[in-house]
Amino acid sequence: MTKTHVLYGLPRWSLAVPPLALIVLALSWGRKPGVILLILICAGLGAAVIAAVHHAEVVAHRVGEPFGTLILALAVTVIEVALIVTLMASGGEKAASLARDTVFAAVMITCNGILGLALVVGSLRHKTQEFRVHASGSALAVMTALVTLSLVLPTFTTSTPGATFSAAQLAFAGVASLVMYGVFVFVQTIRHRDYFLPVTEATEEDAEEIHAEAPSSKVALLSLVLLFGCLIAVVGLAKTVSPKLESAVESAGAPLAVVGVVIALLVLLPETVAAVRAALRNRLQTSLNLALGSALASIGLTIPAIAIASIWLDGPLVLGLGGKEMVLFALTVVISMLTLATGRATLLQGAVHLMIFGSFLFLTVSP
Repeated sequence: MTKTHVLYGLPRWSLAVPPLALIVLALSWGRKPGVILLILICAGLGAAVIAAVHHAEVVAHRVGEPFGTLILALAVTVIEVALIVTLMASGGEKAASLARDTVFAAVMITCNGILGLALVVGSLRHKTQEFRVHASGSALAVMTALVTLSLVLPTFTTSTPGATFSAAQLAFAGVASLVMYGVFVFVQTIRHRDYFLPVTEATEEDAEEIHAEAPSSKVALLSLVLLFGCLIAVVGLAKTVSPKLESAVESAGAPLAVVGVVIALLVLLPETVAAVRAALRNRLQTSLNLALGSALASIGLTIPAIAIASIWLDGPLVLGLGGKEMVLFALTVVISMLTLATGRATLLQGAVHLMIFGSFLFLTVSP
């Protein structure tokens, strides 16, 4: 890349996209977008996703794996939590199940959509890919425990009516979620960091890019700031588009849960692109770190945040999953166990995960 296309050690387009996306967000915030503004919002959303992935890779190159994937997962989840709390505060009883729907959608998107797409794309290019069983298996175990304690148990508790927790139960679930996620991050980044490193080397065409000289601390810090700017734009623009989506969903007679799924898909786009790119480079462990790490961050941070926010929020907080969702979750856990049991992945495993994800989307629209 020539110097004329680089400024402060970063491509000029990657510097321009975050402020432009934020400008589009500022222009569209609180308005009902017309056709032209809606096109600008969609363009800004797509550009912000691409820029977010680029800046996440710059930061990851500086700090190394698995810190880079952890930064992206945490950044997206923190802003996603803020979005959930904001929507719940303004949505009233209509938003009682918003946290549950968003978290469960994030789990299905990451564990079936992102993971399945990475497996399919990677296997089409490399046939068979390898990963570390002890790392991915431990992440799956924590994810299963978090979902069960936070989203399954409320359906069966008897202290309060409906699929809800009592105040004490919600506090316990929040603390348990935070502790389990904290221990996982400690193991991933300090105690057993080597478990989460890629198994195989990159392909020859990508080797030069991956093994290039790491960016300076100033460049990495600038990319980190721009990354947060991109993620704020992604979440904000997704929220701006949501009323149009809600109107379209209601006109089609579909459940309002579809809106939450669409927003979750938009918010998780940066991680999806990053996971697919890693799989194409034959670094499937990085893709698994992104997929499972995002699911863990979504639950481990959202439940404690919602537990604290419930002190000020009015109305019930519905967390318990229904029977259909429990079946899909159980199927996801079983298939994920089989996928992660051997340390090698093929096209077939990716196709199975994508079919489960397709079933989730179909049953969301047609329950």
